[in-house]
Formats: sequence, structure tokens, C-alpha cells
Amino acid sequence: MKKFLTPLLSLFLLFSFFSCEHIDDFLGDGNGDDPNDDTPMDATVNFKSLNSFDVDGEDSAEITAFDPLTSKLFVTNGAIPEISVFDLSDIHNPVRLDPIVCTTAGNPNSVAVSNGILAVALAREAVDAPGVVELFRTEDQVGICVLDVGVLPDMVTFTPNGEYILTANEGEPNDDYTIDPHGSVSIINVSSQEVTTMNFEGFNGMEAALEEGGFRVFGPHASLAADVEPEYVTISDDGTTAWVALQENNGVAVVDIVNKQITDILPLGFKNYANPGNEIDPSDEDGKKELRSVPAFGIYQPDALAYYSVNGMDYFVSANEGDAREYEGTPGFVEEDRVKDVTLDPDVFPDFETLQLEENLGRLKLTLVNGDTDGDGDFDEIYSFGARSFSIWSGMGQLVYDSGNEIAQRTLELTPNAFNGGDGRSDDKGAEPEAVSILKIGERQILFVGLERNNQVLVYDISNPSFPEFIQILSTEGDVGPEGVLPVAAEDSPTGKELVIVSNEVSGTVTIYENQ
Repeated sequence: MKKFLTPLLSLFLLFSFFSCEHIDDFLGDGNGDDPNDDTPMDATVNFKSLNSFDVDGEDSAEITAFDPLTSKLFVTNGAIPEISVFDLSDIHNPVRLDPIVCTTAGNPNSVAVSNGILAVALAREAVDAPGVVELFRTEDQVGICVLDVGVLPDMVTFTPNGEYILTANEGEPNDDYTIDPHGSVSIINVSSQEVTTMNFEGFNGMEAALEEGGFRVFGPHASLAADVEPEYVTISDDGTTAWVALQENNGVAVVDIVNKQITDILPLGFKNYANPGNEIDPSDEDGKKELRSVPAFGIYQPDALAYYSVNGMDYFVSANEGDAREYEGTPGFVEEDRVKDVTLDPDVFPDFETLQLEENLGRLKLTLVNGDTDGDGDFDEIYSFGARSFSIWSGMGQLVYDSGNEIAQRTLELTPNAFNGGDGRSDDKGAEPEAVSILKIGERQILFVGLERNNQVLVYDISNPSFPEFIQILSTEGDVGPEGVLPVAAEDSPTGKELVIVSNEVSGTVTIYENQ
């Protein structure tokens, strides 16, 4: 979750992004358009911007949590070890309250709220030290306790009934890659404050079988338990099962919350950009914004996940952002390069010289870990980071739907200036779907997809998991780097209508949208 635009690129996006203030005012009618959809259209979905405010400048608004009991919004501030707090009783005039100052050294990574309790996840300074979750009462902001969890808790969330708190503990290595803590998942019993931290040692020795399905274990000399880096958690409505994104590894872990066990790892496979409907723009140096089939694969590598159910069936949605390991210490480890700088197998790619031109695939970033299938030192396949899409998976990890090139097609058609971050990210991971969240409005399951590089949020009806329907694009001029997309149900909203609260990490702004 810690990805930042360069200052120069941030300024470029801030001043040249859009000519209009709210593109959501003219994109989409909120009703969907699939004639085969039989979902009851008993609720209108049409979000409009209500208010946008600055938290504390750049890098000051990463993740938010909203407490319906007090109408307080809690915002992680990447620059300082405290939580910014705003009273949203009047959405149009947020009131800044005293911040919550955390007692643990290190800056907060994530926040979550349930039943009047705020949970804050923090990493300690030492790379292999246990992280902590600090609990506070939302009413008076007084601390309750500090609990040790796994190394580097990057995401914290409650079960729907508030009984448990779960953290995804990344356990990232140091810059030299000489210390590599185990990734883990922690479960906290809120009432007893008992903590159970589970690692992946039970899956050591299963690397080969998992890799056949597209799972990746590739850190220098790392076992599977050391290599996995849990990124994000989503939980079933009944609070019994969690799905945990293992982003760099291209998989999702399944957790039995009741029995406190990691029960499975689901490899996610790869996406073929040569297939119709999966076309990408692989170059930022070809002088055009154009999608085309290319002989390369995408690695799904989801960041955020979001659970929902339809007719008793479990599904989770993934934001297929992608991520490369870059540790530039000594000896360190860097897994990415550009296609133009590697050797392609001439038997597989007879046109390799043309293919490696910058206007073709030369600029595309690829992983050095996958692709040399016969071990002779050249690349027989090209694998790039992320899948430039969102996907819907069954609870058992079967791919039900992938948006293909929908994000690129939709943004290119409706907001060409925003396409792939102004085309500057075409060679990397495109729009970089970063966040996904779901809100039920009437009988409709509404998905929000945050695009980190396009500075946009796409809205879809995913009531039919096999046939999502595009609704609209949300964006506000000045917002850069949406990291968190937090929906608020009408019954919890200060306005009595559904809200979406978008926290923009790079610009440090929070924008609130309301369903009309």
C-alpha cells in the first residue's frame, strides 16, 4: 500500500488532469445497461461529489474509517504517528477534532471501526519486530489497550459483528534482503483481548504444487512461510471465513476464523494479453493511446479484496494492481526490468528485434522471476505486473469474471486525458486498480474500484457476478492517488443517503460522494 508518485508527476497530474471539476456529473446514468440482467432495479445509483477537504498536505490521507455512532472520520496520516479525526455530522462542514496520538513508535498503516472501537495497525521500527494494534474508544478517543500482532501489520479490519479483529502482517524483508520475517495473519478477540498469530509454515514444501497454478515463491533463499506477504483481508458476512491477499505471490489465503487456522492457498494464475478482450497499451513512448494484443501475460497480484454473496454463494472481488519487489541494498533483490533489456528466445520470438523496440514491447516492465521456462537464460514468456483489471472469484478461487481491458477501454473513451495516468503508466501497470469495496443499495451489489494512477473511482453493479454493469466514474480535480474507498450505508450516514469516502494518499485530500 505504500506507493507514491514522484513530486514531478504529482504536480503534472494535479494541474493537467481534468478540464472539468467533477466528471461524475456527466458520466453514466446510474441505471446499468445489460438487457440480460434480471436483478431488481429498485434503487438508483448515481453518486455526486458533496465535499472535498485537505487533511494535512501530501501523503496525509491514506486509509479512513467512519464511526456511525459519533459521525467521526478517522484518517491515517503517513507523515506522522497519529490519526486525524473529523466530525462529519455536517458533511458540508467537517470539523477537525483533536488527533489521536499513538503510543507505538512508527506511523499507522490502517484503521477500522466497529461498535464504538477504533483499531489502529502500526509497525514497529525494527524490521523483524512484532507490530501492534492499538484500540481506542471512538466517543472520547481514549486508549483501551495495545496488543502485539505479526510483523508489519499493513491492514486491519473487524468481523461484521465486531467480535474479532484481523490483521494482514506483511513481514517485509530489510533493504539488504538479509532479514525476511514470516508473513502472518493475526486474529484478536475483542472482548478477551487474546491474540492468535498464524504463519504459513504448514505450507512449506508445497511450493512446487502451488507454483503450477501460478503462485510465486521467489525471494532469495526464502521458504514459502518467509516469502508470503499478506496485504489485505476481507471477511464473510457471517464472520467465519477470511480471504487474505498475498500480492507479490499472486495468491489468496483462506482463513478459518472460528478455528484460527489458515486452511488453504489459492493460486490465481495468469492473464493472457494475446487473447481478445485483454488488449493493453504496453508503451508510453509510442505517441498514442491504443490497445492491442501482445505476446505477454499479466500476473493478477491483487491489492485489495472485497467479499459479497449472491444466493448463498461466496465471492470476492480483487483489485489487480500488481507489485514488484525492489530491494536495492547489499545484496538486495530487484525482480523487474524492461523487455528491451532482456534476451528473448529467438525461437519463440522470431521478431524479437521489432518486439523490443520502445514503441512496441520494449518499454513494458516484466518480472525476471518468471518466463525462462527451460532455464537456458533467455525468456520464453513475458510476465508483467498486475492484470490492469478487477476480477470476481468464487470463494474457492475459481475465476468467475475478469474485466479484461474494460478499465482501459472505459477510461480511454470517456476520460482520455486520464487514461493510464496520462499514458505515463502504460509501460508499467496501467491505471493500477488499487482499492475495491462493495455496498448493497436496495437489492443491488455496487462495486467501487479505485484507480491509483488515473485518480478515479469506477462504479459497477456486480449483482450478477458473471455480468457486471458499468454505472459511472467518480473523480474530483485535485485528488491524486486514491488509496482508500470507504462506502457508508444510508442507515449509518449523517445525510441519510449512501456515501462513498475516498482518501487520496498523494494529494492528502478526502472527498465525499453521496448517492442522489
